[in-house]
Amino acid sequence: MKKSTQTPSQAHPWHGISPGPEAPEVVTAYIEIVPTDAVKYEMDKESGILMLDRPQRFSSQCPTLYGFIPRTYCGEQVAKRCAERTGVKDIHGDGDPIDICVLTEKVVSNGNLLVHAVPVGGFRMIDGNEADDKIIAVLESDLVYGELQYIAQLPRPLLDRLKHYFLTYKQIPGEGKRSVEIAEVYDRQEAMEVIRRSMRDYDKLFVEPEAKPAKKSAARKAPASKSAAKGPTGRGSRSGK
Repeated sequence: MKKSTQTPSQAHPWHGISPGPEAPEVVTAYIEIVPTDAVKYEMDKESGILMLDRPQRFSSQCPTLYGFIPRTYCGEQVAKRCAERTGVKDIHGDGDPIDICVLTEKVVSNGNLLVHAVPVGGFRMIDGNEADDKIIAVLESDLVYGELQYIAQLPRPLLDRLKHYFLTYKQIPGEGKRSVEIAEVYDRQEAMEVIRRSMRDYDKLFVEPEAKPAKKSAARKAPASKSAAKGPTGRGSRSGK
């Protein structure tokens, strides 16, 4: 019997993995960095491989597991919700999958793994004129955090640490102050609404165009190059998140 020449390939963390059959109540999260990381890891959008984005230049480190929810996209629907809730105009989505922080009492040694997480709230973060929501979740069945359901149940000092991290980790001395704010801290129901919207944004950009039947006139046109980039999937990490 002739051996197969095919080599197994890993699913793309953003496009090749489901957000989970129970999403948005329970979601699959792809973890990029853990609290002990001294360098910033991010997924390369084109290959799906976890890449070293930059060394942590200062002492600020994320106090939780941090990554994103697969097959989500911060686009029109997420930006619209941000504008509705904050009154801020000219808001756009940041063009990345939705970020998620996952709380656990266990020490996880490295990223590049999937976890099941239960959203309990989130931060309505605005970076310049871009919506940049951060979903706050707990690791499913975690011994300390697993039974929590609402962001108000989390320790206040931990929330303060998370706020401080997100408000300062992009501020680099000598490069001018970036306009970053947490306009709202929201609870579980709103977190699930943001996730739903991000899933619809993803479908609109990546799924619906594939499902539409080709027009008759398109048959006379030359086929597009397979190497053409579709949407924001070109080379590069996730916008420096």
